[in-house]
Amino acid sequence: MLPILTQTLKDAPIVRRGDYHYFIHPITDGVPELAPALLSEVADRMIELADTDVDRIVTIESMGIPVGTVLAMKTGIPLVIIRKRQYNLPNEIAVHQHTGYSKGELYLNGINKGDRVMIVDDVISTGGTMKAVIQALEIAGAEIRDIIIVIERGEGASSLRAAGHDIKTLVSVDVDAEGVMVKSALG
Repeated sequence: MLPILTQTLKDAPIVRRGDYHYFIHPITDGVPELAPALLSEVADRMIELADTDVDRIVTIESMGIPVGTVLAMKTGIPLVIIRKRQYNLPNEIAVHQHTGYSKGELYLNGINKGDRVMIVDDVISTGGTMKAVIQALEIAGAEIRDIIIVIERGEGASSLRAAGHDIKTLVSVDVDAEGVMVKSALG
């Protein structure tokens, strides 16, 4: 069960950006606060679902960092953060991400050929960032053992599943002017 996550989603304020109803939530925005109980609930459920026989947890800057950090602390598995800043380190891989509302470069470091990885992130909507991350990890020669996302919204996860990727999400939501509707929650 995910009582804290589902309740905080139902209570999330909605803002309109053009035709898009955007929900503001601690996991996706860090606002109003990231309560330890919420992070712990999310991490514990991810651990129950995950293939933890991995060498690295991989997450994406910025809101994947809190979830990835708690997972790393609870499992003892090192965390690799795909960053928005280029470091020009040897074997750095540019991740060309394009979503429904942004595009830009991210940079992958710290993954070696043959590394077994688990990808975690806060939300998947269009799937553009996750598709780019998967491609970058494949270029690096990593073996993707698991992909777990806290919140699924939109068609991105379905599209990636149709392409053969096993995407696990803790909750699936719809959002409109009235608020967040939790369609399904694992547990």
